[in-house]
Amino acid sequence: MIYVHWIFVLIYAIVIVGIILAVLMDNRQPAKTMAWVMVLLFMPVFGIVLYIFFGQNTRKMRLISQRSLDQLAKRQMLEFAEQRELRVPDRYRTLVQLFANQSLALPFKDNEVELYTDGYQFFPALLQSISKARHHIHLDVYIFADDPLGRLLSDALIQKAREGVEVRVIYDDVGCWRVPRRFFERMRNAGIDVCAFMPVKFPAFTSKVNYRNHRKLCIVDGIEGFAGGMNIALRYVKGIRGGALPWRDTHMRLRGSIVYAMQRAFLVDWFFVDRTLITNRCYYPPMPWRISNDCLAQLVTSSPIAPWPDIMQGYVRILLEAKRYVYMQTPYFLPTEPVLFAMRTAALAGVDVRLMVPRHADSHLLEWASMSYVVETLEAGVKIRLYESGFNHSKMLACDDELCTCGSTNIDFRSFENNFEANVFIYDRPTTLRMKQLYLDDEAKSVDFNEVEELCHRPYLHRLMESMFRMLSPLL
Repeated sequence: MIYVHWIFVLIYAIVIVGIILAVLMDNRQPAKTMAWVMVLLFMPVFGIVLYIFFGQNTRKMRLISQRSLDQLAKRQMLEFAEQRELRVPDRYRTLVQLFANQSLALPFKDNEVELYTDGYQFFPALLQSISKARHHIHLDVYIFADDPLGRLLSDALIQKAREGVEVRVIYDDVGCWRVPRRFFERMRNAGIDVCAFMPVKFPAFTSKVNYRNHRKLCIVDGIEGFAGGMNIALRYVKGIRGGALPWRDTHMRLRGSIVYAMQRAFLVDWFFVDRTLITNRCYYPPMPWRISNDCLAQLVTSSPIAPWPDIMQGYVRILLEAKRYVYMQTPYFLPTEPVLFAMRTAALAGVDVRLMVPRHADSHLLEWASMSYVVETLEAGVKIRLYESGFNHSKMLACDDELCTCGSTNIDFRSFENNFEANVFIYDRPTTLRMKQLYLDDEAKSVDFNEVEELCHRPYLHRLMESMFRMLSPLL
């Protein structure tokens, strides 16, 4: 019995060596590799737990076969991809090609975009669209709250299911961890197909608790879609009550050919959660809208299982190719090194780079961790605005009056590397000018970082804590 503990030590050593070899073979950035090796060596047991939950590299995994992806895309969507007189702006031709090559994010012309900045605008439009559905409703959302608004929307979906409309709902299992299961069971019992994205069940899916579906997409009858940053929750409409901050966000209603790309993205997610391959042409119907304009759009999705971080690469290229300005909004600012480098480079080159973040985040930990990044960009000339009229949850970018994007992607490690995200990139001057105006309207409700005395002269211990929390930014 005296040697039993040595057996456990030997087993532990073998496990540690095996994990370290796996980390080395992933060929990550040297800094990340060294960080994980240090954690595993100097944090016994706890280091293994951290690696199981947050350290495994899923980017090389193939959770959906290429054959299935081809069937979901090429058989239907590509039939509509040959668009006459499709003109891609010369300036952004390489960016369009980048997205198209990496994730089949094809450009679609002839689109209309309607912008919403709060729940009072967005949810009535969504409910109106749902009420007009005749064939199907596809909803892909991170949070579907069991609150008065969530129940109102679920009632609307149940009513359409009873009318014979196909209704499919994907919700994220971690995003909805507070939502009682009976909320979704009620919809299932009414004939709605409801699936949780990557349910977290110990121990099978423990390693994927860090990889969540953060997308917010809704497609109605294959002819109209919604995308942006809003979840299904009352926080977007209740405003200041009981001390709660109102949530400001940006969401879009899209009509035109871009809806085909949104449909394809949903059906890929549906195959992922339900293993049902939906390839019928009825989900890609001819558009009833007579739209003829130069509004070119691409739906770009990114995920930890894709070969490349598509949306992050798009942000980097936009920043490095900008000539006049780049205006960005994000609720959480924990940028990856390539994005941070691109922001600093653009600002030092004389581009008017502005970043808007909330004056107070909904998490003190995230607020502290982001502060060191904010200071670093300030030193390079990036203008930081702090939104004070509530919590700004908007994720948008406008560049040079010609290009804009809006979707579910935050400027942080989690969105760029860990989450399943979706952004619409729009190459259109009128739409970009409207998106730019939204930013400027929010800027009027913001304060310059350099004007906040308490932030510019933070005590040493405060700055030390920020630097310590920065080390955790890849996990936040």
